[in-house]
Amino acid sequence: MTDRLKAANEARQAALARFRDRPPADDPAVLARKAEREQIVRDREIRTRARDEARAAAEAQRVAEADAERERLAAEAIRAAEEKIEQAAAARLEQKALRDARYAARKAKARK
Repeated sequence: MTDRLKAANEARQAALARFRDRPPADDPAVLARKAEREQIVRDREIRTRARDEARAAAEAQRVAEADAERERLAAEAIRAAEEKIEQAAAARLEQKALRDARYAARKAKARK
């Protein structure tokens, strides 16, 4: 039992010695390590912000391209509708011309 108590006491003493041997907070080496860790955190934040900005720019580009494609398709649809209207108008004019020709032929036949 004394061996266990002795081992526990030695472990406490070793932990206390490590605590006492630790450099103070204002030690240049401690301050340098702290500054290095803070710089790492700042660099990580900068990289994260840059990555987020790149993602946002890519998303904005994708949305702009999708809008442009939608506008192009809408313009094509409008052109197709206009062509259809023009074709229908031309067909009506052609039908009217044929009808007028038949009417004129009947009138001419009746006059003879």
